[in-house]
Amino acid sequence: MKTLRIATRKSPLALWQSEHVAEALRAAHPGLQVTLVPMSTRGDEVLDRSLAAIGGKGLFLKELEVAMLRGEADCAVHSLKDVPMELEPGFALPAILPRAEHADGFISNGFDDLEALPPGAVVGTSSLRRQAQVRALRPDLVLRDLRGNVNTRLAKLDAGEYDAIILACAGLQRLGLEARIRSKLAAPQWLPAPAQGAIAIECRDDAGDVAALLVALDDASTRRCVEAERAMNQALHGSCHVPVAALALEQGAGLHLQGLVGSAQDGRAVRAEASGGDPQALGREVAALLLERGAGPLLDLEPDAAGA
Repeated sequence: MKTLRIATRKSPLALWQSEHVAEALRAAHPGLQVTLVPMSTRGDEVLDRSLAAIGGKGLFLKELEVAMLRGEADCAVHSLKDVPMELEPGFALPAILPRAEHADGFISNGFDDLEALPPGAVVGTSSLRRQAQVRALRPDLVLRDLRGNVNTRLAKLDAGEYDAIILACAGLQRLGLEARIRSKLAAPQWLPAPAQGAIAIECRDDAGDVAALLVALDDASTRRCVEAERAMNQALHGSCHVPVAALALEQGAGLHLQGLVGSAQDGRAVRAEASGGDPQALGREVAALLLERGAGPLLDLEPDAAGA
């Protein structure tokens, strides 16, 4: 191939991630021409309702996948945390790039961290996972939905609509906005979304020439960690409809996986962790532990709640 076309969402963060991939591909394959094909997805366009209400995080992928099926693009770049546990038939993820910061960030113009907020302060996030963990730590705070791209969310904070908001550190860092992070919400007390901070490249599973180019960017360590997190989520039938968090880190020759299922309604949470060498088996093991400890009822609590 002489030219590779990358389908991408139009948000500043999505464009940054796609150009980052393009630069890495040009470096790995001198002479390869890489172009971006920016597109708008339904997940980007409908901002007055939760993701769960309009179909889930998969709405960030559908238009990009259609473009690949039509031959208008060769691959697509995604934040892996937005990619459903099971891809649509006919697609594969040949490359997962080295993971960036996995933690969430606390952003506020007047307070240093979650503990510093006064009772009744308004925190913005539409993620059930984040809502559940805020409720567990600070049940006296007011949670209010917040959607839109990173700059839109920051503008709403600056306009005084919220006392604080919670965003992924990786997105802020990639956009040169790391200075907005007042503190990090990090493990073990706070867990991220499965695969948060990782960028994935999707292509048709019959496009062997494309996959051969993309696989050069695959990071084996990151893939093992996110496979464990996503396997746990899949075993729990997790989606943006339920508050599920997970973090796998390398531990010697194996992995250590922490998992959480919470309630965005009252802050109840079930936690479990385990270590092992096989990512898929480890994910299923932690999911089974969570269910044994009472996660099942929590997974059934949020059928109409907001997306992440």
